[in-house]
Amino acid sequence: MPIQVLMPALSPTMTEGNLAKWHKKEGDVVKAGDVLAEIETDKATMEMEAVDEGTLGRIIVPEGTQGVKVNAPIALILGEDEDPKALEQAKAVPALAPTATTPSPQPSPQGEREGAGAVAPPKPAPAPRAGNGHAAGERIFISPLARRLAQQAGLDPARLSGSGPHGRIVKADVEAAVASGGVPRGAAPAAGAPAVAPTGAPPALPSYRKEQVIALAGNPPYTEVPINAMRRVIARRLTESKQTVPHFYLTVDCEIDKLLEARAAIAASADVKVSVNDFVIKAAAIALRKVPEANASWSEDAILRWNAVDIAVAVALDDGLITPIVKNADQKGLAQIAAEMKDLGARARTGKLKLTEFQGGTFSISNMGMFGVKDFAAVINPPQGCILAVGVGEQRPVVKNGALAVANVMSCTLACDHRVVDGAVGARYMQVFKKLIEAPATMLL
Repeated sequence: MPIQVLMPALSPTMTEGNLAKWHKKEGDVVKAGDVLAEIETDKATMEMEAVDEGTLGRIIVPEGTQGVKVNAPIALILGEDEDPKALEQAKAVPALAPTATTPSPQPSPQGEREGAGAVAPPKPAPAPRAGNGHAAGERIFISPLARRLAQQAGLDPARLSGSGPHGRIVKADVEAAVASGGVPRGAAPAAGAPAVAPTGAPPALPSYRKEQVIALAGNPPYTEVPINAMRRVIARRLTESKQTVPHFYLTVDCEIDKLLEARAAIAASADVKVSVNDFVIKAAAIALRKVPEANASWSEDAILRWNAVDIAVAVALDDGLITPIVKNADQKGLAQIAAEMKDLGARARTGKLKLTEFQGGTFSISNMGMFGVKDFAAVINPPQGCILAVGVGEQRPVVKNGALAVANVMSCTLACDHRVVDGAVGARYMQVFKKLIEAPATMLL
């Protein structure tokens, strides 16, 4: 019996993933430990290794497929000397969502509205085929973006020809159909299809192309950007955070003249490049060790106060963001923090981080100073209890000993989950953090 290769769960919260690339093709010999494919999760692209040996007999899910459910079969491996005919007997149908649809013996309400036909007799005649050869009820491989564009343009996917892998319908196929006039829903049915909708079906609604919808709504032209897995997770988690986590915010202005002097001295004497953000990570970690009540998370049964200080640092990507973690940051020197952040940031932008390097963390930092942002309030990343938003360091007028002076000042805002961190605890934390930033030599104590 062929061995099923299942879509792996590459993270505790992963429910589906995208099959980005196959490293083996049908007929290739597979050994345990060989890289079979690349799986794209909401945070990174990871390699999937084979755990069984044999010959890759069939690829069920082609590369480029999105929304493959965890534990869905994606390929079949034949054991040593196993007859390839066994592949025909294997029942392995992947659970895709929403990339593909699975045929059902009963007509759906949508199928009834579109004239797909009534319940088939026990031994039906061969199903009629649409213009591209799809039989009625046959499974149609189409990308989520192509499906959405087809719906907006009033096109029936069953009548479109696919140019993607294994005949999959992609965006270009829909655009080509729109350009050539297409076959809108509600047009004359294919030969053999019933011409009258079943009794009780709602009247067909008018179909509009995207251009008509834009014109009717009075909107200017726009470009649709497909929503990838990472953006969906960001949208879901941060919406949940703002809806369920009671945020409150505390802002302090930190003078960083001594910090800048220390940074310059380190660069001159040790030939090590340490950024302002590295000082912020170190100060935030030490402050958590001194105010452990802020290094906490909420759970329904108890407040969890973490023994380790793991700082998650937001890194911007082209299509979202990721938070690589500096673990035990309170126990590391500035040079080590700088080296780790350089490595983590580079691998984060190329999708090469390991799961343990970006999942978890007990406290987050988001620094937008490099963009010239003066101050902002960040959204807490559950289940963490706090996130520190860091603005740009800039020269500002300050009052010292009753006289006006100029100093380099950086505004920092702490967002707190009020279920975990009370106002007084957050204020004490920011007080300690400010002292460390303004007197960086005390970080060595």
